[in-house]
Amino acid sequence: MPTRKLVTRYEHDLALWPDMWHKVGLALGIVIALSYPLVVDAQWLTVGNLALTAVVGSVALMVLTGFSGQISLGHAAFLALGAYTTAIMGNRLGLPLFVLLPISGLVAAAVGLAVGVFALRLEGLYLAIVTIGLIFLVNHALLSFPELTQGLSGISVPVHLWFGDDGGFMHEPLEIFGRRFVFEHKLFYLFLALAALVTWLAANLARSDSGRAMMAVRDRDLAASALGVNPARAKIISFGVSSFLAGVAGSMFAVQQQYITVDPPFNLILSVQYIAMIVLGGLGSVFGAVAGALAFVVLQPLLEEVGPMLPLLSSLTQAQQSTVLFSILVLVFLAVEPMGLTGIWMRIKRYFAAWPFRY
Repeated sequence: MPTRKLVTRYEHDLALWPDMWHKVGLALGIVIALSYPLVVDAQWLTVGNLALTAVVGSVALMVLTGFSGQISLGHAAFLALGAYTTAIMGNRLGLPLFVLLPISGLVAAAVGLAVGVFALRLEGLYLAIVTIGLIFLVNHALLSFPELTQGLSGISVPVHLWFGDDGGFMHEPLEIFGRRFVFEHKLFYLFLALAALVTWLAANLARSDSGRAMMAVRDRDLAASALGVNPARAKIISFGVSSFLAGVAGSMFAVQQQYITVDPPFNLILSVQYIAMIVLGGLGSVFGAVAGALAFVVLQPLLEEVGPMLPLLSSLTQAQQSTVLFSILVLVFLAVEPMGLTGIWMRIKRYFAAWPFRY
């Protein structure tokens, strides 16, 4: 069953917003996103910033695992590299954020390309084990140079908008039309622009020759090679793009936290959480990466409120309660809809595409 009208031109098939309803949905989403920090309290504003950071990190992992089928459990290592690059260069050199973001991505991409070489001969669980080792290797390296990273005690993360800026604009409250904008408000709009840009780039990558080559290698690398696709090139590109975006996400996380340590949060648990995001959203689509990240981050505080009400979980901590409840929710959800939130969205689209008929 198709999910949109029949098209007769190739450019119509590649359009991101092919009809009026897509444009209406886009406009509605923009209005909701821009008005969100104006109607929520400080707690949910922080949740929104973490969700936008998770969107970038989830899209990064979707490029690697969803597009090219490479299972990686070392995602936290690339996030750590991006975060610590931002912290170290921000403290030592006073570089502005618009310079630190791409530099953090490039540092993570350099390591990702080195790891991508192993992907040429390893796949599946073997590649997953190699990427797990990357987490411990990166964490050990960060802790081995306390003169740069401050070791176990952690490091502060300054925020500069321009060269020589002391970060006053970001931290000082700003009055606009009688409304007070603090650091978290300004950060939300900055992160919203970054998340929208990364999502748009990933959506275009999926429709490009490189993206289609990644998906062909994911489905059957031998068949893709027979059709002229270079599997080695596709895997290397996916590792490079994924690690670059993960480094950017790590930089965003460091700026939001303003003070970071190595472990937690940059450990195996964080990598598993990002795997859960893309599985919950639906593997293989940018929509699934965004939806899974938003659902994962937003559900955490909600489940922390529900956990104490359940007698069997009363002996656990609040974080453990939310983890148990979320795990059960994901298992039930995937048993009902294996394609995740993307599958539910496809069902809704098919219903309205066939309405008023039921076939």
